[in-house]
Amino acid sequence: MNAFVKKFTLFTLLFAILSMSAITNVSNAATINPFFDNSQSSARNTYVVQAVKNVGPAVVGISNKAYVRDNFDQKVLIETGVGSGVIFNSNGYIATNYHVIQGAQEIVVSLADGRTVNGKLLGADPATDLAVVKVDVSGLPSVTFGDSSTLMIGEPAIAIGNPLGMEFSGSVTVGVISALNRTIEIGDRKFNLIQTDAAINPGNSGGALVNADGQVIGINSAKISADGVEGMAFSIPINSARPILQALVEKGKVVRSYLGVGVWDKNAAARYGYSLQIDNGVYVMRVEADGPASQFIRQGDIITKVNGTAVDSVADLRKILDDIPVNTKITVEIVRNGKTMTVSPTVREMPN
Repeated sequence: MNAFVKKFTLFTLLFAILSMSAITNVSNAATINPFFDNSQSSARNTYVVQAVKNVGPAVVGISNKAYVRDNFDQKVLIETGVGSGVIFNSNGYIATNYHVIQGAQEIVVSLADGRTVNGKLLGADPATDLAVVKVDVSGLPSVTFGDSSTLMIGEPAIAIGNPLGMEFSGSVTVGVISALNRTIEIGDRKFNLIQTDAAINPGNSGGALVNADGQVIGINSAKISADGVEGMAFSIPINSARPILQALVEKGKVVRSYLGVGVWDKNAAARYGYSLQIDNGVYVMRVEADGPASQFIRQGDIITKVNGTAVDSVADLRKILDDIPVNTKITVEIVRNGKTMTVSPTVREMPN
C-alpha cells in the first residue's frame, strides 16, 4: 500500500469516528435541549403547567364596544373596556362578569387560537355580577367545573385571564386559597366570595380561578385596590355561579322573589345624610301599591326578621329573599309603633 492510500485510509477512518461522535453528541443534546426535544422533566411539568394546558385554551378575551359621538358629531364605535371569559360549553357559551359587558352595544370575543368573533349577550344578572355571552362557533375547548364546597384554605389557586387588556392575554398567576366565604357588601347586595392572593388585575374580570386538578372553581371578579394592600383578590365560587349561568342560558334572566318594599338600614341612611334611630332591623321607607306586602306592611314599620332569620341590613333582606321561591308565603316580623307583630305576605317574581 503506497503512502497516499495509507493517508486516505487513515483520513477516512478518522472522519468516520468523528462523525459517529458528532451523532452521539447530537443525540445527547436532544435529551437536554428543548430545541431538539419537547419533553420536560417532572420538575418542570408541574400541576400548574397541566392545569393551564387544560383550561387556558378555553379562556377568552371580551371587548366591550359602544357608540359615542366624535368631534364632528358622528357616531363611532369604540372599545370601552376589556375583560375575560370562560367557555363552559363547547357550543360557544361563555361565562363572564356583568360589569365586563355592562352597557355594551357590541361584544367582540377573542379566542385563544387567535380568532375574533362577534358575541351575543344571552343574559346578565347584576345581582351576582355574572353574564353569559354566546358565539356562533362549535367545537370549542371548554372547561370542567369543580366543586368549590370542597376548597381548603392554603391549597393552590391559579388565575388565568387578560390583565390590562389583550396585549397580555392568557396571563397566568399562581397563589393559594386565602379564605372562604368572605362576605362583601356592594351596594345593597351581599356576596360570599373566595379570597385568593393569586394576582388579579383589571382585565382579569370574568376569567378562571383554577385548582391543581385543572378544574374551574371560581369566576374572578374583584380585588381590593388601596395603598398598602397587596394580594387580596376575590372570585365567585363556581357552586354559586353554576345555577345562575344555567338560568341565564335557559331564560336569559334569574327569577327572584321580591316583597315590594323600599327599605333603609343605618348605613344606607347615612349615605344620604340621615340618622336612622333604630336598634336593629330595616326601616320601611316605601310600600309598593298593590305589591306583595301592600296589605301587610306600612311605611314606618321596621322589619326585624323574615322566616325567623334576623334582618339588620338591606343586604340581609335581599339575600333572604333571593333564596325564597316565587309565590311562597313567608313570615315577616315587624315593629309598628313600638309593638312587635308577625305578618304573612306571599312573595312574587321581581319585575324587570
